[in-house]
Amino acid sequence: MPPPPHRPGVLAWQVFRGSDAIRQGLVTEHQLRSSAWLRLRHDVYADARLDRDHALACRAAALRLPPEAVVAGPSAAYLHGVEHAASFVDDVHVLVPRAMRLGPQRGLRVHSTGPHRQPAGAGGGPHPTLRTPAEGGGTAAPATAGWDPAVPVPAGGGEVAVVPPGGGLRTALRAPADGRGIAVRPVPAGLRVADLRTAGVPVSTDPTSAAWETAVWLEPLRAVGIVDSLLRQGLTSRAALADVAARNAAGPGGRRARWVFGLADPGARSPAESELRVRLVLAGLPRPAVRHPVRVAAGLVVHADLAWSAYRVAVAQDGRHAEADGGHLDRIARLVGAGWLVLPVTGRRLRHDFPGVLREARAALGARGWRP
Repeated sequence: MPPPPHRPGVLAWQVFRGSDAIRQGLVTEHQLRSSAWLRLRHDVYADARLDRDHALACRAAALRLPPEAVVAGPSAAYLHGVEHAASFVDDVHVLVPRAMRLGPQRGLRVHSTGPHRQPAGAGGGPHPTLRTPAEGGGTAAPATAGWDPAVPVPAGGGEVAVVPPGGGLRTALRAPADGRGIAVRPVPAGLRVADLRTAGVPVSTDPTSAAWETAVWLEPLRAVGIVDSLLRQGLTSRAALADVAARNAAGPGGRRARWVFGLADPGARSPAESELRVRLVLAGLPRPAVRHPVRVAAGLVVHADLAWSAYRVAVAQDGRHAEADGGHLDRIARLVGAGWLVLPVTGRRLRHDFPGVLREARAALGARGWRP
C-alpha cells in the first residue's frame, strides 16, 4: 500500500533535493514515494500539484547544475514567454564553460562554450565554438556557436545577457495553478530548493541570444516558429537578429542561423501557421505575405493568414486565432467575394496531407498566372 500523502508546509509548491529534505527531518524516504510528490530526476522532487511544464523541468535541472550553467536556446525562449518552445518532456538546454565537464543527465542537453573573445576595434566578438557532448556521454563533437555565460554584456548588443530570475524569467515565476495566494513558509538552512520566488531557477540567455541558439540547435521548422514568437511578442527585433547574425557570420552555425532568421516573420500567430508558411516556401512556392490586409465590401479590411497578393491567392488556416470580426468562415467568404482564391487549411491537413495542400496551392497560383 502506498504511503499516505504527507506534505510539510515548508515544501509546499517547491522543487527540492530529496536527500536534503530527509536530512532535515521533513520527510522520510518512504513518504517521498507518496502521491504528494513527483520525482523529476535523481534526488529531485516536486510538489505534485505544480504545473508540469518546461519551467518545472528547468527548476529540476537547476538543482543538479553548477552555478555557472545558463539556460539557453529553446529552454530560454520558454522562460521568456514562448510557451510552445519546449514542453515538460523536452530536454533542458544549458550552456556551461568548456572547461567544465558534466556527466550525462537524462533530460539535459549540455552545450559547452569557450572563453569570450573580442576582436580589436570591434564592439563585440564572435561567439565561440560550442561543443555538445555525444549522447550518453563521451567525446564532445563540434556543434554550434554560443556565448560565455560568465560574461554579462548588454542585451542590446546581441550577445548573451545573464538575466537575474527576478527580471528575466517572468514565465518561470508565475504562481502555480492551484496555489494562488498560498503562503509558502520560509526555507530552513541546508534545504536546497528551486523556488518560484528565489534564484533557484537558473539564469537564462537573453531573448536575442535564445533566438540565435535556437536557430543553430533545432531543426528549421521548429526553430522558425520559436523565432517568429520571439519577434511577435517584442522580445527581440529584426535589427537585433541582424546584428547577432552579422557578428557571427563566419562562426559555426552562422549560415544556418541567418537562413532561419530570413524565414522568420513576426506576423505569424501560431506555430502551425509558421510551419505551414515555411513548408510552402521550402517546397518551392514564392514566399507569402503574413496577415496581408485586403479591403473587401463596404470598405471593410480583413487579413489573409498567408497571401500571394500579386495572384490574389490566400491560405486561411483554421485555428484558435480566427478573426474576431466575423470568424474564420466569414473571413473566407469576404475574401472570395473580393475575387480571391482561398485555400482553407486545417491542422489535420497540415499534419497528415501536406502534399495535398501543396498541390492545391500550386494549382491555385498557376491558375492565376504564376510560373515556377
